[in-house]
Amino acid sequence: MAQMDLAALMQQAQALQAKMQEMQERAAAKTVEAQSGGGMVRVVVDGTMRVRKIEIDPSIVAANDKAMLEDLIQVAVNDGMARAQQLLADEMGQLGPIGNIKFPGFGAE
Repeated sequence: MAQMDLAALMQQAQALQAKMQEMQERAAAKTVEAQSGGGMVRVVVDGTMRVRKIEIDPSIVAANDKAMLEDLIQVAVNDGMARAQQLLADEMGQLGPIGNIKFPGFGAE
């Protein structure tokens, strides 16, 4: 009996691993966009938490205000990361019963 339960458990683990891989691939293919300074700085982040793109309006560069530019980049990147975490949490929610598990740092806690 224990052998059979172990085999079933292993099959479930393999199925879950396949679902997780599929979810990660879907999340990696999706991106979110965040901005700060009324669109002066735009950031694109994918579902694997990689910053894909940063766009900076030329007018802010011309203003030559290094501190303000650094602040705007920080705000946009942090917002982009938060949106990407939510994207990943939403993808994990589609896994079914495993989606109900709360992982630290993903979604509302």
